[in-house]
Amino acid sequence: MCDKCGCGGSGEELTLAEKVGEIIDDIRPNLQSHGGDVELVGVDEDNTVKVRLQGACCGCPGATMTLKAGIERILKAKLPEVKQVVAVT
Repeated sequence: MCDKCGCGGSGEELTLAEKVGEIIDDIRPNLQSHGGDVELVGVDEDNTVKVRLQGACCGCPGATMTLKAGIERILKAKLPEVKQVVAVT
């Protein structure tokens, strides 16, 4: 993804959901190295990102910390238009 416009290198602007998906793909190996995973469920009209934690992350006492201090922090830093990240089941 191009740092200037998020065009994906093809000259076409990506949707917010596509940009979020690319960043989650970058985050995923870190979670997988601990037996967990994350799935992008969708992005609401108000820019709330919905994800599903999987594997070891599902039911883990540190899942909230992973979600807020990890996934949400990274997404907001790279995409300021993201309002929040919430976990769904």
